[in-house]
Amino acid sequence: MTELEEAVEAFLAEADTVYGEYEQGYMDADAALSRLEPSLSELRDATEE
Repeated sequence: MTELEEAVEAFLAEADTVYGEYEQGYMDADAALSRLEPSLSELRDATEE
């Protein structure tokens, strides 16, 4: 698996988790976005390599 594929897989897993917790009311939208921000950065870094 390439680094990009791993980054995409990690982002999608985190996004699924965050979305699920948001839908269940465990976090608000600001917290959800804050939690996804590091995964987005990693995904951007992987696409630039």
